[in-house]
Amino acid sequence: MSEIHHDVIVIGAGLAGTTATIALANAGYDTAIIDTHAVYPPDFRAEKLGVPQMDLFEKLGFGELARAVTTPVDEVCVTRFGHLVSRHAVREYGVHYTPLINDLRGALPASSPLVIGRVAEIETGPERQTVTLADGSVRTARLVLLATGLGDVLRRKVGIGRTMISEKHSLCFGFDMAAPPSSFGFESLTYYGEGADNAVAYVTLFPIGATMRANLFVYRALSDPWVKEFRKSPEALMRQAMPGLARLCPDLTVTGPVEMRPIDVVQAADAERDGVVLLGDAFLTPCPIPGTGIGKVLTDVDRLCSEHLPRWFATPGMGKDKIAEFYADPIKQTSDRQCLQASLYARQITIGSGAVWTLRRLRNRVGRYGLHALHLLRTAFAKPRGPAIGRTKTV
Repeated sequence: MSEIHHDVIVIGAGLAGTTATIALANAGYDTAIIDTHAVYPPDFRAEKLGVPQMDLFEKLGFGELARAVTTPVDEVCVTRFGHLVSRHAVREYGVHYTPLINDLRGALPASSPLVIGRVAEIETGPERQTVTLADGSVRTARLVLLATGLGDVLRRKVGIGRTMISEKHSLCFGFDMAAPPSSFGFESLTYYGEGADNAVAYVTLFPIGATMRANLFVYRALSDPWVKEFRKSPEALMRQAMPGLARLCPDLTVTGPVEMRPIDVVQAADAERDGVVLLGDAFLTPCPIPGTGIGKVLTDVDRLCSEHLPRWFATPGMGKDKIAEFYADPIKQTSDRQCLQASLYARQITIGSGAVWTLRRLRNRVGRYGLHALHLLRTAFAKPRGPAIGRTKTV
């Protein structure tokens, strides 16, 4: 079987792989993208975007597409220790990850159609990379981008290890509320856990289309009996873990399945290899609780496609000295570092043991009660304008 040659082969057609392929193909590079699924399968991943993430979509040329599959809100209520502390005038977007990825796939240019297949072997070197599919077909390129997310097999095949930074770090749940968005007294709500004992980071409610969606984040192991009980009786467990939530959301009835995703915080080790770049979660898998993961992925794509790859292709070879430049990129490193630090800090400030974290939680609690008192004072002097938790804004 004859070989097919490309400039770049992208393996994995999730967020990182698909956006990178479109960006490179539009820039004139012969780019192949390979994935095992013709249609991206159901996948519970990030469901909220902020303005910085949407700005990155815009910068990469996908702003219109991303906005078309998202539901915007312009105000977020923040509740701590069972009390409303602020209403932020800020734009956020609710989105289901799977339709977003499938719409991005639909934007792949004709020159880079999705190749359906399983990669059986990868041979890498300083000049040429060879990818063999399970059907025996062979493709070669100057550069391979591994955008395989949580998958380990191909990363190991090219000799890259991984470091487990925080095993069984967190659990994320996603589910639909039975009541429509119009029945809630807010556009979007972020309700933080009421104490370290229940291990709740926060629950956030926000609209996606005509449905009020909820994401709950907890620091529990998958084997914890609480997890099984929550999937069976989510309303009862929410009322138990967050008693104050019912004051803001009297109807906590859940409809449909409760989706779940366990999180390990993992980073690639010794990633500098001839001819191969790890992109997005294939390099660093963070916790979604701080909400920095999408931005990290898009930053990777932006820095690689706009800064490094054009310079690499201007000279012969694709040795690991070139690849190392990407991992050493100061903007990428800052993005990765902030993402990792936020993942670890969010867990410690919620359930960390020892005097330091106990004192930090106490300090935060005192400060938040001060904000709550300020909110009550402002509310007392404001004209009432709505039900539930009011319409005043803390600025």
